[in-house]
Amino acid sequence: MATTHHAEAQPDGESASQQISRRIAGLGDWRGETLARVRAVIREATPEVVETVKWRKPSNPDGVPVWECAGIVCTGDAFRDKVKVTFAKGAQLEDPARLFNASLEGNAMRAIDIREGDDIDAPALQALVRAAVALNVSGRQAASPRRARR
Repeated sequence: MATTHHAEAQPDGESASQQISRRIAGLGDWRGETLARVRAVIREATPEVVETVKWRKPSNPDGVPVWECAGIVCTGDAFRDKVKVTFAKGAQLEDPARLFNASLEGNAMRAIDIREGDDIDAPALQALVRAAVALNVSGRQAASPRRARR
C-alpha cells in the first residue's frame, strides 16, 4: 500500500515536498544523501507527517524543511559540515539510544548533528519521531477545551 505524505502548498505554487526534494538534489553531496535518508526515516516512522518549509530569509531563501504532525516534530537542515535534525520538544523526549548530541543545554529543543561518514540509527530515530508525535498529540488534546456535561 502506498503512503501519501501531505505537503502544505507554498506561496510560489510548488509544494513543500517538491521544494525539499529540490533542496536535497541541489546539495549534491553526502549532505543531500543524509538529509534524504533522514526524510525517509521520518516518513516511515509517521506516515501522516506533513512536510512544510519555514523560516525563509535572504541568507536562506530555500528555508528549512520541517516535518509536522499535531505540531512541529522536527526540522532538518544542511550546513557545511553537518546535517542537523532538531526536535522542537526534544528536551521532553526519552533518548535511550543517545542520538541527541547538540543543543543539549536548552529547555526545549534537542538536536542530532550528523557528520560525513556517520551512520544513522534508523530504528532509534524512528522511535524519537514517534515519541515526538505522541507528545504533540497528547499536548494538543490536553490543551483543547473540554465540554461540560449537562
